[in-house]
Amino acid sequence: MISIRRPRATALALALGLVFAGTSPLHATDAIAKEQAARADIAFEQFTLPNGLRVIVHTDRKAPIVAVNIWYHVGSKNELPGRTGFAHLFEHLMFQGSENHPTEFFAPFELVGATDQNGTTNQDRTNYFQNVPTTALDMALWMESDRMGHFINYVTPALLDEQRGVVQNEKRQGENQPYGQFYERLLKASYPKGHPYSWTTIGSMSDLNAASPDDVKRFFQTWYGPNNAVLVLAGDIDLATAKEKVAKYFGDIPAGPTMAQPKVDPAPRTASTRETMTDRVPQTRVYRAWNTAEYGQADVERLQLLAQVLGGSRSSRLDKRLVFNDKLADNVSAGAWSNLLGGLFFIQVDVKQGVDVATVEAALDEELRKLISEGPTASELEQARTVYKAGFIRGIERIGGFGGKADALAECAVYTGDPGCFRESLDVLEQATAADVVAAGKRWLSRGDHTIVVNPGERVATVEEESKTHPDMAPVPAADPKYTTTPSTVDRSKGVPQTTEFPALSFPELQRATLSNGIKVILAERNTIPVVAMSLELPGGYSADLGRKLGTSSFTFGMLDEGAGDLDALAFGDRAEKLGANLAAGAALDGGNAYLSALKENLDESVALFAQMLRAPRFDDKEIERVRQSWIAGIKQEKARPNSASQRILPPLLYGAGHPYAIPFTGSGTEASIASLTRDDLVAFHKAWVRPEGATLIVTGDTTLAEIVPVLEKHLGDWKGEGPAPAPIAVPTVALPSKPSVYLVDQPGAIQATIFVGQLAPSTMDAKATELEIANSVLGGEFTSRLNMNLREDKRWAYGSYSFLQGAKGQRPWGAFANVQIDKTSESIAELKREITAFADGSEPATAEEVAKIQATEIRSLPGSFETASSVMGAIGGIVRFNRPDDYVVQRRAKIEALTPAVVQAQAGTIKPEALTWVIVGDLSKIEAGIRGLNLGEVKVVDADGQPVAPKP
Repeated sequence: MISIRRPRATALALALGLVFAGTSPLHATDAIAKEQAARADIAFEQFTLPNGLRVIVHTDRKAPIVAVNIWYHVGSKNELPGRTGFAHLFEHLMFQGSENHPTEFFAPFELVGATDQNGTTNQDRTNYFQNVPTTALDMALWMESDRMGHFINYVTPALLDEQRGVVQNEKRQGENQPYGQFYERLLKASYPKGHPYSWTTIGSMSDLNAASPDDVKRFFQTWYGPNNAVLVLAGDIDLATAKEKVAKYFGDIPAGPTMAQPKVDPAPRTASTRETMTDRVPQTRVYRAWNTAEYGQADVERLQLLAQVLGGSRSSRLDKRLVFNDKLADNVSAGAWSNLLGGLFFIQVDVKQGVDVATVEAALDEELRKLISEGPTASELEQARTVYKAGFIRGIERIGGFGGKADALAECAVYTGDPGCFRESLDVLEQATAADVVAAGKRWLSRGDHTIVVNPGERVATVEEESKTHPDMAPVPAADPKYTTTPSTVDRSKGVPQTTEFPALSFPELQRATLSNGIKVILAERNTIPVVAMSLELPGGYSADLGRKLGTSSFTFGMLDEGAGDLDALAFGDRAEKLGANLAAGAALDGGNAYLSALKENLDESVALFAQMLRAPRFDDKEIERVRQSWIAGIKQEKARPNSASQRILPPLLYGAGHPYAIPFTGSGTEASIASLTRDDLVAFHKAWVRPEGATLIVTGDTTLAEIVPVLEKHLGDWKGEGPAPAPIAVPTVALPSKPSVYLVDQPGAIQATIFVGQLAPSTMDAKATELEIANSVLGGEFTSRLNMNLREDKRWAYGSYSFLQGAKGQRPWGAFANVQIDKTSESIAELKREITAFADGSEPATAEEVAKIQATEIRSLPGSFETASSVMGAIGGIVRFNRPDDYVVQRRAKIEALTPAVVQAQAGTIKPEALTWVIVGDLSKIEAGIRGLNLGEVKVVDADGQPVAPKP
């Protein structure tokens, strides 16, 4: 997986809990400030093995899991022109096994219930991470050490070819998306030829094709030694245990060479440049970027503050000017990235249809010049800091995964040598003045920008600059003699250590109360961070659009935070940011919800704003019109993206006209329905469905029932609905079709085809729902399930292929999908059909091994699945929505434990190959004949709205 680093404003440099505890604009008490500061830090200890492996340990006992996160200091910047893509190719190769575990790396982790497992590569580093039950730590360390010390002799020409094909399909999948070709152009324009950042991490097709097994071995031996890596262990672990286990598994791995990194070179540009391109996109988009300061420079934090003020939120200057006031754009954003050799400052604007791009750019230029000249106001600067503070506090609740505490420590250690470098950013962010921000802006943003304008039109095929030569890989330098090894007691010939004991499931006690107006309150206490979250679960949802204009439910919920009470949309956004609160509302198929995440220090004021949003949304005409235009632009974006286009088309085909679920499952409606919405439509929906009667408020986080109920009573207790509540939505049962059907959507120029196939299955509330979910997992629910192993790992035709069941009170959709290379479309469809049919009819039934693997994954992942308050809230949301018992998690575990292959196979028969509906999006000039030749069923060509297209003469 490619990782394009997000602005540090949402990762390390957001470590503001330490600096803002006593400087909140709402004047928290000293006691609260001190407590918040202590809980917002990431404490750590560290040691280094004799072979150079640096180990960082963070103890967090809230769940019986350990995050294992290893970073290698090698990325695409360490490649050479003509030899690009190696680091990312290695990320894939190292998931394929090792000398002492010659099969998929994921396999033993699935058996212990690992969570948050993945790997990523960017310009500067490659990382691998997973959370495992504490009792499985030995297995995880054995696996990571085996691929570090015992990998390279496992790489064969066949394995290299397999993963080369997977990576090339990942590249095609990215480029096949609307606007998917701009990033490669941006890097080539932003950096001089030969600069280590001038090529993409995924590399070029020709360079990947030229890679040989010997090249791969040299690259590995050069960069993947223990002395070029950092291992972070975070969670249910202590220093003594870490020292013993890491030395046992990693101590005997010889060090590699000590390699110099490329020199720091932000490559600031002196002239403004621009280019224009066309793509099959629904609207013009403007990208503008500047080369900026490298990681660790104070200007990085200052530019992040500037980006937040300029285009980081609804309250930003570009939003106010381009979106709210002048109505020139549908969306705008700004951010600052910091990489090791240099950073990027980035602005993106989606131009409103019919607006001249020059007008947009002139307004953008004016706002940027004004901000750089005059600087942010004191209020803007303080508000930006509060946003960062709140983001960091929420982020460090997680020990692992993308952006968790282990990631933060590893990034700092690899990039600066100090695992606590995020603390060094704090003083800069706290002390930054308007003058500091202005100075940074003038240094980096006064000249040298590159602008890319992407206009609607024909897709221009990606033309790679073919490397004229593919230089030989340099000989592997000698290992650094200053490092030594320690003897190992591990006999790797015995294979992976077996985990025989697992932590018990611990789900928080659900505490209940009822407000004066009947709102049911469910509380699950989690006090790891000073944050309280709540979600008001309401009936209705997309299905309540029946008899209304499609999209009414989603649009109404989406308008709740666009102004309420005496606050218009901008004032509402300002108030939320000053509180450090996140507020949102949205609809789903069978209901809607309104959400609040509040810093505990500002809980009362945040709940007051939340209540105002629920009880008195303004639905101002001018905001309705603004949101309407952005919404319609969003629908066009959905239709331009193959995956979302398929999800818009398939449900109406499965359910049939007039059914409450026969709608695009994005919930966004159609351009015509949204264009016709009126304020009265929104007010009527709000009156009917956003009301206390029948509502349940789920609360998770750092509070108690005794503390939270009075706050809720104060702000929500006297809220009452108007008139009688509507009757529940009746969802009729639909008979399956008697024969399969095929719908084709033309996307000229597409380099991949998107395949979706589906049918209806019993409700999520069905007595056999769990058994069906396990059957789905066998077929396509996991990385190592049948579909993905076939189309990705065996055939190399797709980056991934999976199957799914979507939750619904009525019949729910079952489906499978794959994005495949365009010249293998019909072959991929044939393989999908064969896999589905063989599983469903029992000719290739679920095996004991497959069922046992899914059982292990489902059951043993439970202790780590409820690490965060948001994951607990999600589980409680399911309990509320589907009328489940409070101990549903425990009951479901027992049901899964009792499953047999025969029971699972019986549910596989729910899938009826003769009733499948296929939706395929791609360049029909290349794929239609082959698809028709498969004789799957009646073939119809439809547009992105699912409407028939007349045959071409």
